[in-house]
Amino acid sequence: MTRLFIPGPTDVHAVVLAAQNQPMIGHRGPDFEELFARLQPLLRRVFLTSSRVYISTSSGTGLQEAAVRNGVARKVLCCVNGSFSQRWYETAVANGKEAVRLDVEWGKAVKPELIDEVLKQGGFDAIALVHNETSTGVASPIKEIAALLHDRYPEVIILVDAVSSLGGAPLDFDGWGLDVLFTSSQKCLAMPPGLSFAAVSDRALAKARTVPARGLYFDFVDLEKYLLKNQTPSTPAISLLWALAAALDRIMAEGLEARFVRHAQLADRVRAWAQTKFELFAEARYRSQTVTCVRNTRAIDVPALNGYLQSKGLQISDGYGALKGQTFRIAHMGEIQLRDVEELLALIDEFIA
Repeated sequence: MTRLFIPGPTDVHAVVLAAQNQPMIGHRGPDFEELFARLQPLLRRVFLTSSRVYISTSSGTGLQEAAVRNGVARKVLCCVNGSFSQRWYETAVANGKEAVRLDVEWGKAVKPELIDEVLKQGGFDAIALVHNETSTGVASPIKEIAALLHDRYPEVIILVDAVSSLGGAPLDFDGWGLDVLFTSSQKCLAMPPGLSFAAVSDRALAKARTVPARGLYFDFVDLEKYLLKNQTPSTPAISLLWALAAALDRIMAEGLEARFVRHAQLADRVRAWAQTKFELFAEARYRSQTVTCVRNTRAIDVPALNGYLQSKGLQISDGYGALKGQTFRIAHMGEIQLRDVEELLALIDEFIA
């Protein structure tokens, strides 16, 4: 078995894997409704919201498309500072929305003053951005961006991709006044891939009711109707929902604050090592708590490094896209503990010695 220090999928605890072996149940019966009802308050605690959290049998990209289809009526500002934020723009264009790009240098965060310069042009009804850009290891300041929007552009809906950070870094949906915040099962929540989750505000749901051509599978209005019955519109991945219950129980047993502290400690350790042996790619003050992007200043052969690590039962990620070979990425999310990171770093030190 290979332990994964990649930005998803992440390692899944044996208890969570075993939970999928529950006997099958019908998705329109009382057993399923009981399971679904148990999940909802736990998900709301993870999202730090008293609002709804929709469950989708899809990757996070599905709920990214849902955010665009339900949240954009006129024009959306897509903030692009890496490969995964680029998908906001691609998704908006693919769905026939008027999309404007705000391009930010890779390795830099999307900052409120940059957004302000574009939004003051007017005509926008939504903004889309990534909290944690895994291609660069940058975490943008969502709290400050949301404060700007509420102060100067209260009509603009805030759509946030938190696929690689929710559950590993603080994201206060209610406190920051976000509108759509989505994530996937296979990252910080430490589940198998196949589910995604989105907290949706009352004003985002009200906005969706006014947007035509929302599609079928990802229609927030339809999801809400079924949520109120503790169901989903279409057949869900029932076995994965049992795994979700087990994963959420583990998160609650650890405690959200303790989980955030653990992820921060892991990030601090990897950054300290990287700054001694290499350099960090992300700018200071905006470095991810769940994945570190290391600048390959030694020009090491990253695939060879990974081959060595895999021979020892561990795996990291090469640089993404244009950064391949120029960087490598060490994820420290989900079930990873400090002892795991120490083992990994010792092995990399052996390779580069």
